[in-house]
Amino acid sequence: MTAEPLPAWFMPPPGGWTAEHMDNLPPGVPRMELIDGALVLLSPQTKFHSRVMVNLVHDLQAAAPEDVDVLAEMTMKLGRYQRPEPDLVVYRDRSDGNETDTHVLPEDVLVVVEIVSQESRERDRTTKPLKYAQAGIPHFWRIEREENGPAIHVYELDGTKDPRYVPVTIARERLKLDVPFPIDIDVKALAPR
Repeated sequence: MTAEPLPAWFMPPPGGWTAEHMDNLPPGVPRMELIDGALVLLSPQTKFHSRVMVNLVHDLQAAAPEDVDVLAEMTMKLGRYQRPEPDLVVYRDRSDGNETDTHVLPEDVLVVVEIVSQESRERDRTTKPLKYAQAGIPHFWRIEREENGPAIHVYELDGTKDPRYVPVTIARERLKLDVPFPIDIDVKALAPR
């Protein structure tokens, strides 16, 4: 059996892939993110993942102040070779209504959310939180599927010279926070059975 050749667009440009190249991929390519200059193909979502994402967008939009928006599956430019695509980005909307933006800048991001899947486990637990912290994103949530439903692991920056996330709480029933704005989420309702 002969392997199919890779499409021409998949071959790295001279000097390797950069965050800027992501906007110039041809139409119809699979969803991807850029981690350390490497294209990472994103796998299809599970029903759990999709339900949690949609319900959490609704809850966060309802709680957010007027100048804060929530986007699903939007990339962030964290540097020349970093353009991850978190599941949710909660950010200060300074775009003055420009609907053609293809990414969010890290200085506008308040919370980044990753919903862990089988395929993304290592990136969601180790690689991406480190990159988000280094970019100065103040809050990171990681959502894990547990036997009784979702668990939201909440982290915030530690405020040191070499930023890292420190755990704040793990919510399995209700998530109540005062920062970055008042939030009260019924965690069980994010993925009803």
